[in-house]
Amino acid sequence: MGDVINFRQARKAVQRRHKETDAAANRVRHGRTKAQVAAERLEAERLARLIDGAKVED
Repeated sequence: MGDVINFRQARKAVQRRHKETDAAANRVRHGRTKAQVAAERLEAERLARLIDGAKVED
């Protein structure tokens, strides 16, 4: 015969797995610190200035 399982525990285990995968996705999407965001913004501004400075006026 098969093993006896508790449906309540199995359901909660499935819910926990779903929450863990959602949390991992959110960490990837929103997991940047303020310092990282500021550094990326400063780098983008620096690159924009570099490109604007290299343009040749007609």
